[in-house]
Amino acid sequence: MKAAVCREFGQPLRIEEVTIAAPSEGEVSIRLAACAICHSDIMYMDGAWGGTLPAVYGHEASGVVEAVGPGVTHLKPGDHAVVTLIRSCGACPFCDNGETALCDSSFHLDDSPPLHDAGGHVLQQGLKTGAFAEQVVVDASQVAAIPKDIPLDSAALLACGVITGLGAVTNTAKVPAGASVVVIGTGGVGLNSVQGAALSGADPIIAVDLSADKLTVAKSFGATHGFDPRSSDVAAEVRALTEGRGADYVFATVGSKRAMEEGLGYLRAGGSLVMVGIPADGVSLEVPAADFASSGQRVIGSKMGSSRVDVDIPRLVGLYGEGRLKLDELISGRFPLERINEAVDEVRRGEALRNVIVF
Repeated sequence: MKAAVCREFGQPLRIEEVTIAAPSEGEVSIRLAACAICHSDIMYMDGAWGGTLPAVYGHEASGVVEAVGPGVTHLKPGDHAVVTLIRSCGACPFCDNGETALCDSSFHLDDSPPLHDAGGHVLQQGLKTGAFAEQVVVDASQVAAIPKDIPLDSAALLACGVITGLGAVTNTAKVPAGASVVVIGTGGVGLNSVQGAALSGADPIIAVDLSADKLTVAKSFGATHGFDPRSSDVAAEVRALTEGRGADYVFATVGSKRAMEEGLGYLRAGGSLVMVGIPADGVSLEVPAADFASSGQRVIGSKMGSSRVDVDIPRLVGLYGEGRLKLDELISGRFPLERINEAVDEVRRGEALRNVIVF
């Protein structure tokens, strides 16, 4: 099968013929239909978080189950499915507490990646998925079956961008109706924080982005206001919209130190800054400690929207079926695997919401 292989950080991906192992106990083989390009893939490919090469990245995927290993009971060949990077054992303290995205157990696939190049050398399974390829073998915990009437290219977005952005609002922060919300960054993840805030009944919902086009799109996803920090005093605008207090919640959906620190200036006393985007290794957030403590503010990390694959994917599928969750509108472009570098470059330049590789 074909896969896009990263052999050197910061360099274009190479389309290669690779082989993939059969699923072992507790694992699933899926023939992919689509894989969206997330900024996390790009961060890894550019070397921002280190890692071992060569690797196949890609983690926001969907497809059709081809085979299941021993012990897999919730999936069967022919099922349509969403493939995530959330690999959970179901038995550790994190999983027992419902925090499956934080599971730190080891798995067979961690020690025995299923991908090999034409020379028989191991290819790392980037982000535990390796979905810039025509097929994946993943742990069954990473997979959720979905109805066959949902377009697979749209369904792929549920695997990361949607559960991360929307889940940060509904799972991590648990935003109540009537709360004031600021979302910094309105790309693929940020738009889902916007629609998560809208689904929660937040008001106002204030989008912040450098792109006028993205701010316009954010309003179609539920934002009540939109501001470009280069031309607006966002902190003053937020105070004006919240009776001088500041926002109850600020979601920093881009991995930018500056965006996160500016987000603190949008908060009310007792408000929460939710860090959704992940910066490169070594980046630290500087907080005015005395003011922060005396104002009772909070900083909360949100990994993958604190999502549970078996709970959140079906719930979101239901919302999509009811017409309450936008998926199709998130797709900027569709590309064959052979054009993946073009698709990646568009995302890197900020010209796309979600570009999708279709197989």
